[in-house]
Amino acid sequence: METLELLKSDIKNAKQNINLIDGCFSSSEASDIINALLKVKINFHKLHRLSITEGNSKDKCEVDNSRINELINEEAFAKAFFTQARLQGKKLKMTSTINITVED
Repeated sequence: METLELLKSDIKNAKQNINLIDGCFSSSEASDIINALLKVKINFHKLHRLSITEGNSKDKCEVDNSRINELINEEAFAKAFFTQARLQGKKLKMTSTINITVED
């Protein structure tokens, strides 16, 4: 409750850290986690692009298109990386924290 009161009174200085991933995983588990995250982000940008083009069919959506391409490339790289780790019988340590701050 104290956190909610802080957010109501002073959102400018509020911040949030979400510890999303923290652990040691098999290559298969790591692949499942990363692929799920990448798919969600790709779909987010595809939906965002669609909503923009519904209002303006001439908008090239360069930011979303660029980000989708980056994420697809990361997906391919991750697949190769996890395959190599699996073939070598390696475990993978992964950490990921999302840091959220307020911007004007």
